[in-house]
Amino acid sequence: MPVKGTGEYDDTNIFARILRGEIPCRKVHEDQWSLAFHDINPQAPTHVLVIPKARYISWADFSARAGEAEIAGFVRAVGQVARDLGLEEPGYRLLANIGEHAGQEVPHLHVHLFAGRGLGPMLAR
Repeated sequence: MPVKGTGEYDDTNIFARILRGEIPCRKVHEDQWSLAFHDINPQAPTHVLVIPKARYISWADFSARAGEAEIAGFVRAVGQVARDLGLEEPGYRLLANIGEHAGQEVPHLHVHLFAGRGLGPMLAR
């Protein structure tokens, strides 16, 4: 059951289809809890998406329903991807859009990892 305000999970979303192997991806990392792959429309020289393998829509949904091992595994996967890609220096940005006002396009929790150039301010001023 999803957390109030997150809606029902849509099993036809593109990330669910990628996880089922129906749509290919350029995989960067995969483990028991997560999958990381290159974005098909990159917004920076390096643009990787990290997604949990289970059906979560938002951070609220994930933090309420996922077990401790799954939460730790997902967070560790994000760090592992950054290390594996050599992004610690000069740095990278993580972004998670949740809900309509934030511009979430795929209703499956995901973290964008951006790097490869100066990324400017967090929000347009």
